[in-house]
Amino acid sequence: MNDFPFGLVGFDLDGTLVDSVADLTAAVNHALSEIGRPPLTIDQVRPMIGGGSRVMLQRALIATGGDERLDDLLPGLVDFYAAHIVDHTRPFAGVVDALDTLRARGVALAVVTNKREQLSVALLEALDLADRFACIIGGDTPGLAAIKPDRAPIDLMLHKCRGSGPAAFVGDSIYDVNAARAAGVPVALFAPDGGGIPGSNAIFADYRELLPTLERIAATQPAI
Repeated sequence: MNDFPFGLVGFDLDGTLVDSVADLTAAVNHALSEIGRPPLTIDQVRPMIGGGSRVMLQRALIATGGDERLDDLLPGLVDFYAAHIVDHTRPFAGVVDALDTLRARGVALAVVTNKREQLSVALLEALDLADRFACIIGGDTPGLAAIKPDRAPIDLMLHKCRGSGPAAFVGDSIYDVNAARAAGVPVALFAPDGGGIPGSNAIFADYRELLPTLERIAATQPAI
């Protein structure tokens, strides 16, 4: 039985549920090393994350001299990342408790990420999180017409979890905010650094605040 105002809550993955920037940075730097480029720092790579592996690598290549080798280097980056996917990646503090509390209150959970589906599932399985989600949608999931910031991944989540009730989304980037808003789904922004993004319905910095934040969002939504 659901005693929560949302029957479905979707989550972005990297930067939202898990802190994966160290492993993503290592994969980027592996690709850069293949062509003698200097490594980037975690702080340099962090804003490159969110649009999928191709976008991340393209940004890294442009930052270090040009992206003409993008297609050559991308498979090696993906293979390296797959082999080191949870060397340093961990859930953010409070994530597991928040997910389990939502599930205990009858809420269906989903992951919607621009990361490839196989990598997303592998990461979540390695962290013992995968079985908490009714669906895991990646950037190459069959039936997906486009990736975030397009609304298509949110629409696919709603289709796969249809019947769950009103939905909300939790993310950390402009990709998440724009996709959710385009799909008509309210969005809570996880911003541990306190930064905001226009269009989000609410911001929270600690996963102990997630459920109260979603409840506040629900209180501002028009009645169906």
